[in-house]
Amino acid sequence: MDLKEKIIELSQEIGISKIGFTTADDFAYLEKSLRASVEEGRNSGFEHKNIEERIQPRLSLASAKTIISIAVAYPHKLPVNPPKSHYKRGKFTPNSWGLDYHHVLKEKLDKLARGIEALTADFEYKGMVDTGALVDTAVARRAGIGFIGKNGLVISKEFGSYMFLGELITNLEIAPDQPVDYDCGDCTRCLDACPTSCLIGDGTMNARRCLSFQTQDKGMMDLEFRKKIKTVIYGCDICQICCPYNKGINNPLATEIDPELAHPELIPFLELSNGQFKTKFGHIAGSWRGKNILQRNAIIALANANDRSAIPKILEIIDKGQNDIHVATAIWALGELAKQPNEAMIQMVADIDSEHPDIQAERSAFLAKYAQV
Repeated sequence: MDLKEKIIELSQEIGISKIGFTTADDFAYLEKSLRASVEEGRNSGFEHKNIEERIQPRLSLASAKTIISIAVAYPHKLPVNPPKSHYKRGKFTPNSWGLDYHHVLKEKLDKLARGIEALTADFEYKGMVDTGALVDTAVARRAGIGFIGKNGLVISKEFGSYMFLGELITNLEIAPDQPVDYDCGDCTRCLDACPTSCLIGDGTMNARRCLSFQTQDKGMMDLEFRKKIKTVIYGCDICQICCPYNKGINNPLATEIDPELAHPELIPFLELSNGQFKTKFGHIAGSWRGKNILQRNAIIALANANDRSAIPKILEIIDKGQNDIHVATAIWALGELAKQPNEAMIQMVADIDSEHPDIQAERSAFLAKYAQV
């Protein structure tokens, strides 16, 4: 058994769903699109900033010869539904169910690296997951994990697009794998289904229009996107749900999943303190943006769920005035939920004394719609 076969066998023992190998040659073809994305303001801002490092593996590891790409599949259906509740529930998308995938992948990459160290001398490597320099999808495509779909995600026949990706840049000399021989073909379902038309059609997107980005961005969510997130408080899955490659896929658990955290009760979620949020949700990927942004989304989700039982909580948020973005979002949500706000509600909004521009804008819009002239 040669080294490549031993590494593949080792990966299976570790619980890696799919593994591929490619050269550490530059990804020069990416430079034009990466620069255009920045110049045109289509990038999310979360990406690694140095474009040279994104396309030149040897800037991360000088001795690089082979990149080992790994994929860990994850399910897109909850193994058990959360119990029935008199509270409306919000949704985290499947990539945030269970333990943060960064930890899951890092552990598997570390185990893989330690296993390879036992197989060969003078092993040098650098591991990367999501926030590293390299473009994970480009590495995975070249290593034969799957193709990059029109939605920008890596898609494989075995696991669809529900895969977490990571890689080890190594100094090993291993025969590279070939890219897969299948693709999207003429299918445009993800382009047609995307509610914000953020997908460009060539595997790239305007990330700032993606609903997943909108649920993670700071400040007020633009009015254009509020109703489109429905009851999702983190992420967006629409371009995956409609993908034919994901039909009939039943991926294994990558980590244990608590359905109560995957679909949390919205009103109790708004009542969490920072400490309670960290204790309860701190281990999931969606927690990285912090409590306040996700609670803003929960206020929007309550309006979208037409949960009139949330009106007292919405009024409380406005009355307490502890977070300007929450107050501004709650004013909008009150108008959505109350339909015809009573005089006390209208007076409460009219009496808000704040110089915050978002509160002023939402207050003006509310009063223009509901206050008697």
